[in-house]
Amino acid sequence: MALDPYKKLFRLPGVRTLLLVGLIARIPTTATGMALTLHVVNGMELGFGRAGLVTMASTVGMAVGSPLTGRFVDKHGLRPVLIITTCAQAAFWASAWALPYVALVVAAVVAGLLALPVFSVIRQCLAAMVPVEHRRAGFSLDSMLVELSYMVGPALAVAGMTTLGSGPTLAIIAAGLTGSGVALVVLNPPTRSAEELRAPAARVPRRRWLTPAFVALLGTVASATFVLTATELALVGTMEHTGQTAWIGVAVGIWCVYSLVGGFVYGGLSRGVSPLALIAGMGLLTTLASLAGGDWRWLMLALLPAGVLCAPSLSSTVDTVSRWVPAGARGEAMGFHGTALLVGGAISAPIAGAIIDAHGPAWAFVVAGLAGVAMVLVALPFWRRRPQPADEAPVAPTETVVATS
Repeated sequence: MALDPYKKLFRLPGVRTLLLVGLIARIPTTATGMALTLHVVNGMELGFGRAGLVTMASTVGMAVGSPLTGRFVDKHGLRPVLIITTCAQAAFWASAWALPYVALVVAAVVAGLLALPVFSVIRQCLAAMVPVEHRRAGFSLDSMLVELSYMVGPALAVAGMTTLGSGPTLAIIAAGLTGSGVALVVLNPPTRSAEELRAPAARVPRRRWLTPAFVALLGTVASATFVLTATELALVGTMEHTGQTAWIGVAVGIWCVYSLVGGFVYGGLSRGVSPLALIAGMGLLTTLASLAGGDWRWLMLALLPAGVLCAPSLSSTVDTVSRWVPAGARGEAMGFHGTALLVGGAISAPIAGAIIDAHGPAWAFVVAGLAGVAMVLVALPFWRRRPQPADEAPVAPTETVVATS
């Protein structure tokens, strides 16, 4: 591993600013799910069942809206989309505390459809600002910053809801999302590189990039978040069953550190690894956690090999999307990538929960890991017919393309 890829990355104009704004902008976004849940449970006193329905409504809206938003960015530019979604988020979160339950569910769907596209926009802009040979380092660093935002955002939401209550906390989230949107509007990072802008403008038909291979890629993305969500639930379930709940926060934090270390190392490698190999490896290694005993420290040791593959697995899929899809459709493609991330986590939670309740958390590790491997095996025949790198983007040296795609 070398630091040179990161040094070269930070020398590129605007990259440091984009990554910093992306980190800060994602914190209020990652706080929304926890804040909405606690508002329904504690503020409205309606229980976790109805809270789950609200968060599901929001997730469905985001899953549908993410590729639509990306398509609008491709057709009309970044600023109009950011202005509309920022206003929508400000209106929803500033008023959510006062809405009755049914209205809250409906509004959550609309807010999800018009979610501020921070995650996909940062990745789309990174692909435009960073040459192909430096994208692995860029997307690895971005995945590490996403990890940090998820460590901070939900924790701040819990602290706010328990100390300030629903009204002030949701108002703070509204202010945070508004500030994030305004910052991105002012920054207005490019969604296409200078070379891509100089190329003749042409409509990019979906059939050119929305191929069986791309759908298979989305399936592996979903399987990765399936494994990660189930692992988190199984980790919490194991510690609850053994009476070690006081250490849950520490254990989850250690698991996140594993991912950060793995992402840092992967971004500094001279050659990349196929997403299929990374996700299959993460799945197989996750099953090892089922062999750990009741002590949470042994469990964390068992999760180390799979943990270091978390960030590399996700960043490699983003890198692959940036290589396969023409610049004119990159926003929509990144939106589909975001949808796949949401779908994988949404499917995983009830399945893992049912397995934990019926058979214990050890089996949740096994099922999650094998599900990831199974999806990779399904994707493999389609992967072999993957498209050539997008011709609107600069093409990397042959050995780099082969190694990372």
